[in-house]
Amino acid sequence: MKSSQEIYTQIEQVKKLVESGNNSDIKLNANGGNSILVVCPPEEEHVYIKASQQILSCDTYEMIDLNQLLIEYIGQHKEELLEKLFLLQSSIHQVFKSPQEEDDNDFYNYIIEKINTAYKADKIPFLYAVGSLYGTGIDNIQIIEHKTIMNAPLPLIILYPATDNKDKLMFLNTRAASKYRCIIIKK
Repeated sequence: MKSSQEIYTQIEQVKKLVESGNNSDIKLNANGGNSILVVCPPEEEHVYIKASQQILSCDTYEMIDLNQLLIEYIGQHKEELLEKLFLLQSSIHQVFKSPQEEDDNDFYNYIIEKINTAYKADKIPFLYAVGSLYGTGIDNIQIIEHKTIMNAPLPLIILYPATDNKDKLMFLNTRAASKYRCIIIKK
């Protein structure tokens, strides 16, 4: 378990990296991507969220709680989701993320819209509670590689609940995570 000071130092490191104003360094070190993953142990995620909210100014950063977004999305699309759940029982992962060839008003696009809204407000989007994506068919790499994020003038930051098992990140201790197209910040 990390001390509070170590967690605050890790968040400060991200802030310094982002606010240095050198996005080309981020893209270079992120294999052409435009994202930063702040790796945290899943059981300490709440401490990281609190530290991030204290350190990262709401004038510069847009804190996006994916748990809250999922609740909003379900509330706004309840009937449609119930119908999809019934129709797509064998392809449940398509309920929240439609196949790429379909231009659907799905949860994945809802997330991208919220990120884009932050960019339009000239804020750095900071996603947290990304564990809510588990089982939705939406992977972090799909968000990271979306053209909106890749082409944005500001990076995307994701608080990433994972464990580091022999230099292999395991999302929520269960799935191997992609380290591609992002900078990994971990202790």
